[in-house]
Amino acid sequence: MSSLIKIDRIAIIGVGLIGGSLALALKQVGAVNKIIGYCRSRESGQLALDLGVIDHLASTVDEAVTQADVVVLATPVGVMPSLLEAVARNMNPTAVVTDVGSVKESISKAADHALGEHGHRFVPAHPVAGAEYSGVSAAKADLFRGKRVILTPQRDTDSQACAVVQGMWQVVGAEVIEMSAKQHDEILSATSHLPHVLAFALVDWLAQQDRGDLFDFAAGGFYDFTRIASSDPAMWRDICLANKQQLLLRLRNFQQVIGEMASLIDSGSADELMQIFERAKAARDLALPRSDSTRSK
Repeated sequence: MSSLIKIDRIAIIGVGLIGGSLALALKQVGAVNKIIGYCRSRESGQLALDLGVIDHLASTVDEAVTQADVVVLATPVGVMPSLLEAVARNMNPTAVVTDVGSVKESISKAADHALGEHGHRFVPAHPVAGAEYSGVSAAKADLFRGKRVILTPQRDTDSQACAVVQGMWQVVGAEVIEMSAKQHDEILSATSHLPHVLAFALVDWLAQQDRGDLFDFAAGGFYDFTRIASSDPAMWRDICLANKQQLLLRLRNFQQVIGEMASLIDSGSADELMQIFERAKAARDLALPRSDSTRSK
């Protein structure tokens, strides 16, 4: 086992794809003694217990966090504010609290409000990893290996708490980097949130067309582009609303780009289209080599 960290008791609130994968990864490397899980759905929680992902299924958030050394919120971001209030009622004062949400500014503010004097023990985190499938049955121990985890500590975040969260992610094979919550939300609105909205919108639009043969002729490009439209709708609804300002800015800018593309096609501007396509191909090939085509959201 890596010497980076050893957690005695960890509480994972929301044992789905991300929470379940973290549990499996920590178990695989022997970095935790006991994992307590809590799920809003008793059925999902029981499945996590039956699969051996968690060691104990708590019936309430209060029960889950009592005596936990680390608390991980791995739920849709929309329910995190209320969960943070529940955590605050029973958390060990020395516990470290963290999350895995794809939006950081709003969650940081919610943590400050809910945790009060313990707010400095909250370390915002976002593992940039995932899959189009959700639920604990999709969890896998190697999900974070070689992936990035972004920490967005605030000015008063406890340095020891940061070290615990950093060590937790490093021990499961992730690369940990830090940036501000604002920078995180700006970047992810473009590279993750916008692509998901576009994929959902395209599939929904096609599904609403008054003909039944469109999906019968979907080829590889369609599958590649729309794979993420199979992601958890509730999670992405919450992300869109939590990062509304940044996402709206990206959407409005992209609307202009689509309008310009339509004009070029309408006018038969072959040279201009070729320049855009070549520029985009060069940028994509440089930033995301083909061998890294499996990088997740």
